[in-house]
Amino acid sequence: MKYLNIKNSTDTQADIYFYGDIVGSEWEKWTGIDTAPQDVLNMLDQVKGKGLNIYINSGGGSVFAGLAIYNILKRHQGYKTVYVDGLAASISSVIAMAGDKIIVPSNAFMMIHSPWSWSMGNASDFRKLADDLDRIEEGIMNVYADNLREGVDIEIIREMVNAETWLNGNEAAKYFNIEVAEANNVAACISDNFKSYRNVPEQLRRNEPEPEKKIDDNNEIEILKLTLELL
Repeated sequence: MKYLNIKNSTDTQADIYFYGDIVGSEWEKWTGIDTAPQDVLNMLDQVKGKGLNIYINSGGGSVFAGLAIYNILKRHQGYKTVYVDGLAASISSVIAMAGDKIIVPSNAFMMIHSPWSWSMGNASDFRKLADDLDRIEEGIMNVYADNLREGVDIEIIREMVNAETWLNGNEAAKYFNIEVAEANNVAACISDNFKSYRNVPEQLRRNEPEPEKKIDDNNEIEILKLTLELL
């Protein structure tokens, strides 16, 4: 657990940061700032009952890991304030919804999209995969539905999810229960997922760093053969 640790802890609150990709386990981490559910469990065990300031700047990652983190944070007995420092994309936008208060600067972004995957198999395997992805999307939609601004139709969000929609703070506040903060200097986001998204805003692409890979390309191929990674 190199990056997700307790910062600025007092008797009543602590700060945690999601500043990398969301992964399922330690061995799936590309960089030292990626986060797995076990990291969150370990950290929260040390701050029971404290309020949390949760800072997010993540390009997303594993949907199951992200849903687990969302549920872990929701169970935490303490007031949770989420700050989207630069980007809450894909499953990290779901993690953001765990906050009792969500604050997004006018020049930071949230991105919502349908879950996707890669796999191998026959026609029956792919039909099952499509059905599984539909069910997973419904789970994500349930989280968004719980955080809609009054009067917003969930079907509007569904259309935005299907289209891969990027929302700055002002735009996101039209649909979700978030507070808009003044524009700040948007932090660069380290993510291996940008190459998979269709509609990344140009200003984020310009600031996109090159992730530091922990494994070589041959090992990456082997992992892809062994793992069905849902994003």
